[in-house]
Order: sequence, then structure tokens, then C-alpha cells
Amino acid sequence: MTEVLIGFHVSRNPMFLIIQIPCYNEVETLPAVVNSFPFVLPSISRIETLVIDDGSQDKTADLAKSLGVDHVVRHNQNLGLATAFQTGLETALKLGADIIVNTDGDNQYPGDQIPHLIAPILRGEADIVIGNRQTHTIAHFSPFKKKLQHWGSWVVRLVSGTNVPDATSGFRAYSREAALRMSVLTRYTYTLETIIQAGKKGLRVVSVPVRTNPPLRESRLIKSNWSYVKHSAATILRLYALYEPFRTFLYFSLPFLLIGALLLSRFIILYFVGATGVARYIQSVAIGGTSLTIGFLLIILGIIADLIATNRLLVEEMLYRLKRQELSTSAQPSRLIEKEPLFVESSPYRD
Repeated sequence: MTEVLIGFHVSRNPMFLIIQIPCYNEVETLPAVVNSFPFVLPSISRIETLVIDDGSQDKTADLAKSLGVDHVVRHNQNLGLATAFQTGLETALKLGADIIVNTDGDNQYPGDQIPHLIAPILRGEADIVIGNRQTHTIAHFSPFKKKLQHWGSWVVRLVSGTNVPDATSGFRAYSREAALRMSVLTRYTYTLETIIQAGKKGLRVVSVPVRTNPPLRESRLIKSNWSYVKHSAATILRLYALYEPFRTFLYFSLPFLLIGALLLSRFIILYFVGATGVARYIQSVAIGGTSLTIGFLLIILGIIADLIATNRLLVEEMLYRLKRQELSTSAQPSRLIEKEPLFVESSPYRD
């Protein structure tokens, strides 16, 4: 039985789950990650694993095959976490996954938390589920890092219109429809971008509390708190401008409009009250007029950008429909009986 709700697919039949693991030099931690995954789950007809080796130099792909990972995709060079995540989604969709769980290769997230993570999707209550690490309780996080996580998640909630308490968590579950609508544009990290995309596209995003394992190594993504804040802020600003262009340009124009209005008002008031030496206030006219002009130009740019954004939404919808059609016509009927691991050399730069 299949029920369709406002364009989203909710399956009442047993579903096919793929657990994807983006990896970069994870030979030491990958065995613990793979061995923690469940073998059987209620309402799941089949569970498979997918490793995306992002140009590792330590034989991560070979280890994944020896561990019995069902599918291995390998980038010929290191392309970044966001690209590896997008490669995983595209591969899982081609393999026919109904639900895609993303976890990290550093064994941060226990595999026994996967049933809690996918439960809202199975119940038809969510399109995307994000594991809430409850960062304020993590012992190895410094007080400053906890504050950064709290503030960063608040900004993402404000920008995206979602209610995600842990925006940087990489422990996530995506329904097939949600994965089809995701298009990661940045190379630094997918965590913030996919939340903002989901919020702007009207996808249902929920969070569930999850446990975390003690750290086995330092984060490779976060070189320093300042570096992470800088990259994250740039990502948030870029995406907000992408999805809310008119509002963004309007905010930028407000200081110029306010300064211009104040300076021109100052000149007009002094002129009509008959203040002497009014010629020395001519600079108010010049600066105020220039400021108002800049403000109005920014508003015009916002209108143009908003029209372009409308066209981009149409292109995204067309891309979504093309992907659905492509995947439906190239569906793999043999996926339920295929047992051999799949090893694919993959790079976006290949001809």
C-alpha cells in the first residue's frame, strides 16, 4: 500500500536501508563503525552499507571490502566531506535505497542508535532526521566549543526556519524523496547547507536525542574554532543570500537608506529654520544623496536576484523530476539478490 502526501512518498511496505560512511583515512576507526551496525530492523527489508572513500591514502577502501561492506565508492583524490556526502546520496539513490543513514567514519555515533534515528521516517513524520548529540553534555567539548555549537545552531534555526538543536551533527537519516531534493553546493561541510536547503524547500526536519562515543581522534574538519566559525558563517551567509536574495539585499540597503535619510533631513530642517551658514551643510546633501542612491540600487539588485531565484527554483524542480525519472527507468531489479561488494572508482573529474 502506498500513500502520497503533498508530493512526498510514505511507504507502508518494508523498506531498503543504506548506511553510508564518508571516509578519509579511517583505517583505525572503520572496523568499529561497521561492526556496530544492526543486521535486522523492524520494517526494514534489507540493510546495506556504503563507504565513500574520499581519496584516502591508507587503504580505507581495501579495508572496507575486507570488512564486508556492500558498496565502496572511491574518489581518486580528496574532494572534501561535502562532496563525499553528495556522492553517497547519489550512489544510494541509484542502488534503490528508501532510507539513507549518514554516519561518520570516526566512530563518533554508535550504530545501535540507528533504529531511533530512522523511526520518525518509518512513521511518516519526517523527511530528514538529525541526531541531537546534546552537545552541552559532551565531556570532551570545552565550554567555549559548547557555546559555539549553541550559537551556531541558533543561527541555523533562525535562517532555515527549522528547529534543529544540533546543526553540525553528521548522524542523519534521509527519506528517498528528501535525498532526491538535496544538492550540496559547498565543499567544506554539508551539515549546515542541507538543513537550510531542507527548511527553504519545505521538508520536514526533526531531531532525536542520540548518544555519542568517546573520541578516537581529533576532528579533521575543524582545524581551529576560528577557522570553523569563519567557514560556517560564510556558508550560512551565502546560502541565506541564495534562498532569500531580496531580504538579504534589503538588509544590506537599510544602513545606507537610514544614513541618507538622516543626513538629508538634517539639511532640510536647518534650511527651513533659517540657520545661518547653511552652505557648510551642503556635504550632508552630497553624502546623504549618495547613500540613498546606494540603498535604492541594492534594493533593485535584490529584486533582480529574487527573480533569478524564482527561475532557480523552477530549475531545481525540473532537476528533481529528471532525477526521479532517471532513477525509475534505471531501477535495479536485482538489488535484492546482489551479494557481492561493489567497488567503483569514482571522480567528478573523470570523462
